Amino acid sequence: MLMPARKVSKVLLFLKNMVYESTSPMETLRFAKYFRKKGLDVVVVLWGPMGVILAKKGKHGNPPYDEHIKECMDMGVRFKCCELASAMIGFEKDELIEGVEIIHSFEVADLMLKYCEEGQLVISL
Repeated sequence: MLMPARKVSKVLLFLKNMVYESTSPMETLRFAKYFRKKGLDVVVVLWGPMGVILAKKGKHGNPPYDEHIKECMDMGVRFKCCELASAMIGFEKDELIEGVEIIHSFEVADLMLKYCEEGQLVISL
């Protein structure tokens, strides 16, 4: 017996590498905007010592990542930053872009399980 296909309503995007020469950060933000415009609930998880750098406010360079994050947030995209990775590179909550939520590593793992169990979209860049 075939099970009816579930409709994807939520997207969990993981960013583990924040390298200015890489396209991963910009692809993550573009995917977040795209899926949000499609009406999906979008959560971006920044994890690993390099991924959490995207959440640090006041970055310089091109593209202007802070502006892109704020634009995503204005659209309703939620950003979660791994506390363990943030601590490893030595930056505190007050150094994060306003609105980025700090979560524990077990919460990152719980999100992975929850989205997979629900048959939702999970993308890691």
